[in-house]
Amino acid sequence: MLSERIEGKWIDAFARAFELSHVRPGDAVAILSETLSRQVNVHLSELALLRLRARPFHLVLPTPPQTVDIPIRSTGASVAIGGSEPVLKALCEGTMVVDLTVEGLMHAKELPRILKSGSRVLYVSNEHPEILERLGPDPALKPGFEDAVRRIKAASEMRVVSEAGSDLRIDLRRAAVGGGWGAVERPGQLDHWPSGVVVAFPRAGTVNGKLAMAPGDLNLTFKRAIERPIALRIENDYVVAVEGEGHDAELMRSYFAAWGDREAYATSHVGWGLNPRARWDAVALYDKGDFNGVEQRCFAGNFLYSTGANEFAKRYTLGHFDLPLRGHSVTLDGQAMIERGALCPIA
Repeated sequence: MLSERIEGKWIDAFARAFELSHVRPGDAVAILSETLSRQVNVHLSELALLRLRARPFHLVLPTPPQTVDIPIRSTGASVAIGGSEPVLKALCEGTMVVDLTVEGLMHAKELPRILKSGSRVLYVSNEHPEILERLGPDPALKPGFEDAVRRIKAASEMRVVSEAGSDLRIDLRRAAVGGGWGAVERPGQLDHWPSGVVVAFPRAGTVNGKLAMAPGDLNLTFKRAIERPIALRIENDYVVAVEGEGHDAELMRSYFAAWGDREAYATSHVGWGLNPRARWDAVALYDKGDFNGVEQRCFAGNFLYSTGANEFAKRYTLGHFDLPLRGHSVTLDGQAMIERGALCPIA
């Protein structure tokens, strides 16, 4: 485990992130955390906001009790607010929310109301500050992200193939598109730090084919690189078979089945990483308690396939996998976005 303490360089990193999110002197900024949030990041947020002469205030919520017997990881859907009206009112009345909940508000049911109020939300991922320092928000990512969003919104189909055997087709018509480059610049916006990813949430019945995971591809729910091949057979959004031998395939089958919920097998979102500073191999360099894996969702050229909740397809579940895959090629209506794991230049 890495040490966690206040470092001047980390205050600098947080202040820079908040500057890029247009925090101004006098802004009322809510620091939302849980009792089990990473406390060093809570303190760094406060100190950085004070350096910028903002007016931060804390909302600290008890981390809710477990509701199921299965460990819940990587959902992006914090339940810490629990519909509390006083908490929601405070979050909606501030200029910005620094989200330091363990899972984040990205898919929380309260998020639409917060954004509709005009407040903006920056989720600081539950990472050790060293990771946040390395991967501060970078405006250089913004043009690539905006271009990817435009292309996905205009496309009818995404196709994903690989030498390992992937062949996946995704109907993108009416898909919701999200992601970001690491800062929130306007009212009603959400982003996360680290960042540099674009994702689409396909509508129901739009994802079919095979997804082949090769050694070195990542299962971020388990925070590990797989060591033996796995193939997911997907029909009308749902994983209908997990093919493969060995521990990695067995772990996936076990965690899928543990939920007793068909929706846990469904497609949540698809997309790709845009951040050339993010590293897939950093997963091997940190203890599991030191990182949350957002860096690995963002590394440039990965194809990201995720299972679980997709509110745009009206599917809800606590089961979730985030699977960044290397060496894949991605096209939108036949135009290459990624070729064998390398981003294609913006035309």
